[in-house]
Amino acid sequence: MTASDPAHHGTTPTAKHRTGHEAESAVAPTRRARSVATLEDVSVRRLTTGQVILDGVDWTVRAGEHWALLGANGAGKTTILRLIGATMFPTTGTVEVLGHRLGRVDVRELRAAIGLVSSAQKVPMDATGHTVVLTGATGTVQPLWGKYDAATRARAHALLAELDSKDLADRPYGVCSGGQRARILIARALMADPSLLLLDEPFNALDLPSREDLIDTMHRLATTRTDLATVTVTHHLEELSPAIGHALLLKEGRVQARGPVDEVLTGPRMTSCFGRPIEVTRHEGRWLARSGRSGG
Repeated sequence: MTASDPAHHGTTPTAKHRTGHEAESAVAPTRRARSVATLEDVSVRRLTTGQVILDGVDWTVRAGEHWALLGANGAGKTTILRLIGATMFPTTGTVEVLGHRLGRVDVRELRAAIGLVSSAQKVPMDATGHTVVLTGATGTVQPLWGKYDAATRARAHALLAELDSKDLADRPYGVCSGGQRARILIARALMADPSLLLLDEPFNALDLPSREDLIDTMHRLATTRTDLATVTVTHHLEELSPAIGHALLLKEGRVQARGPVDEVLTGPRMTSCFGRPIEVTRHEGRWLARSGRSGG
């Protein structure tokens, strides 16, 4: 495969799987870190209607890798996050997370070792930033005060400080800005010291300064926590930090391309994935995508 190879898949599983493996082969010889999440020939179908949500997905995330997961609405991004977050099972195929195969492990224990950040997470609005972070130690919405010893409380403060948010410790979550809430939720997710951090559209509804602050935060985490793997779902390339080294493009539940960002986040591949002309540029590690002229 060359970098200009179009992201076209045939209708047969063989053609589809072959394209996916080709896109990944460029990094296979140089990246042999342990796998933290692996999907093998994974399909998900809605039982009530038979609708195919994911179709024959193969994908591996390794320790220390930072992935962007992109695709149009309905492409299957959230379903993939739910699979590697151990909150649902595939219809067919196998999913392994942190060395455990779904269906052969207590998913409640597995979920405790996976960090999740989503703007849709339910958090008590009157809880302080420190309290919200504390709940990450118990994986609960409401705090379980009897479970938090002095060391746990100190860790919550340390994580807020690590994310430049120590001034939010006593501030009610409900009065925090969108960017401040996102940093609090990341600190909460890190309470369990996860090997895998999943971020489901963490930049949703953020203004420009808040977005840039959060991008800086994610970049700093990648440089200080070298074994942490992250998967970020987003609709906008501008939201990707320079730490993002890999990308997976989904279209209608199928992998269009996966691998190093320089090979995947190209105009032709993005155009194929989203179905309209897209121009992609990169400057000092940051990405920009815009719709190109379609004529007229």
